[in-house]
Amino acid sequence: MKFNVITIFPDQLLQTLEFGVIGRAIENKIIELNFIDPREFSDNDYGSIDDKAYGGGPGMVMQVEPILSSIEKVKKESKNNIQTVFLSPQGEQYTQKHAELFKKQSEIIIVSGRYEGFDERVIGLTKNSVEISIGDYVLSGGEIAASVIIDSITRLIPGVLGDEQSAVLDSFTSGLLDHPHYTRPEIVRDKEVPNVLLSGNHEAIKRWRLKQSIVTTFKKRPDLLKQRKLSKDEQKLLDEYLEELDE
Repeated sequence: MKFNVITIFPDQLLQTLEFGVIGRAIENKIIELNFIDPREFSDNDYGSIDDKAYGGGPGMVMQVEPILSSIEKVKKESKNNIQTVFLSPQGEQYTQKHAELFKKQSEIIIVSGRYEGFDERVIGLTKNSVEISIGDYVLSGGEIAASVIIDSITRLIPGVLGDEQSAVLDSFTSGLLDHPHYTRPEIVRDKEVPNVLLSGNHEAIKRWRLKQSIVTTFKKRPDLLKQRKLSKDEQKLLDEYLEELDE
């Protein structure tokens, strides 16, 4: 998969992505990173691509032409109708479902903003685009958000993770948080690994893990359960937990 990233700080992005499984995916050419610096399309000798906002106010705004020209450059070089992702606080909240949808595409364009953001006309003039936000907070620029999106998509691509089941069992993939994990030693400061995990009974372990996943989601992210319809077996496990609380 090819990630075309429009950013004025490509080195910052690369430094966050060149390690671990994502770094190996780049090295093994499972994914390709293509950086486009919109300053290449600046209309002045200083290479600046921002200006003061109409109507006044603090901060600078990224101009239309440098961003649009960067997007058009990528689309001209590609045979696909590439989707453009604008990173913006006003965008849809990014979720695992977005990652799964983006993963189905052969390439995408990610536009990393700076300053007070983009001139609004950039988004209106870009066909097949979506605005995405990684959370309800403000960052100095979109490079960190771009790294998050690239990482979350890449780990879903076959051949990236050592065990393909890792991505399938991740939190949010099923709409639930992940179950607790344990490793050696069996006892640490009087805290023991749950007996079921040592039993060798794979069905019992599977049931325990599912129950813990449901319980963890119920306690920490009840909003996810409201969005996801539990199966009869899953509802039974949740009811078991609620009965245990009343005992």
